[in-house]
Amino acid sequence: MRFRTHSSPHMIPAHDVGQLMRRVLYALVPGTLAMTWYFGLGVLVNVLLAVGFAVGFEALMLLARRRPVIPVLGDYSAVVTGWLFALALPPLTPWWVTLVGVGFAIVVAKHLYGGLGYNPFNPAMVGYVVVLLSFPRELILWVPPMGFDDLGFSIGEVTAAIFLGQLPRELTWDMITTATPLDHMKTELAQNRTISEIREHPLFGSFSGHGWEWIANWFLLGGLFLLFMRVISWQIPVAVLGSLAVMAGAFWVIDPDAYASPAFHVFSGASILCAFFIATDPVSASTTPRGRLIYGAGIGILLYVIRTWGNYPDAVAFAVLLMNMAAPTIDHYTQPRAFGQNPPPPRRDNGP
Repeated sequence: MRFRTHSSPHMIPAHDVGQLMRRVLYALVPGTLAMTWYFGLGVLVNVLLAVGFAVGFEALMLLARRRPVIPVLGDYSAVVTGWLFALALPPLTPWWVTLVGVGFAIVVAKHLYGGLGYNPFNPAMVGYVVVLLSFPRELILWVPPMGFDDLGFSIGEVTAAIFLGQLPRELTWDMITTATPLDHMKTELAQNRTISEIREHPLFGSFSGHGWEWIANWFLLGGLFLLFMRVISWQIPVAVLGSLAVMAGAFWVIDPDAYASPAFHVFSGASILCAFFIATDPVSASTTPRGRLIYGAGIGILLYVIRTWGNYPDAVAFAVLLMNMAAPTIDHYTQPRAFGQNPPPPRRDNGP
């Protein structure tokens, strides 16, 4: 009697890449909707543009590499990259900035290294750094959040600004844009103003920027969903936010009028988005349990250092990319001991 045999793997994994990526997209929805509520429909237009460009570049690169297109597109990794990139952009960013950033993320940072699973750097952050360094003016055009200055742009006005660069009602960019809370805090501190004086500005809310703190809370909810579904592990988010809070808390205790509080740093900018959605990239992040703690702590420390003493008010992309470079070394020195392997016996020196 002949028996049919099958090659490995003999056990089907509980999750495939497509399922994990879809859950990441589900988790991004609450924070994205909150961002749209506070900053307008331009956020959704950016997401749709970035996702469309990402899928298009992914298909072109697969065809150029003679790889199957439909199965690879079905893993949704390009969609996640485009979505994360879009969330880092101001809501009225010109369409060509999105095209350049996404193209660099997919073509250079992903496929020129071999595709998904081979890229040493987070593609979305690589694309963002490219446009941040190349088009700094377009990356600071943040409109004020709802409740601070209600401009109320319609979808037609939003698309005209993004695709044609035309602002409605004879407005100018100086009239409709404002600094982010991190940028405003950094600028005012450089002019020797105290934290208590700076926080009197209506741009600030209870403990962070008006609107920004609620957006961070909704991204936190999505991050907790990823933890509950075991899409990500707890080490990196806890290490990122914990090290950022510890660094901010230490300097805040020393001089609360010169350094912002830990709550301000945790709930401002993209700190929570970084901790749960960006730093936890399974390809470019550390993979060992101890390594994840070191990797996440490094991101949190770099984030605070660059925000406080660097040239950029928010430093998520730079912190993540720097730790991406360190991830292989961290994994090399933090490999767990194999099950059943005893440590080497102590060396005895009996002398001559």
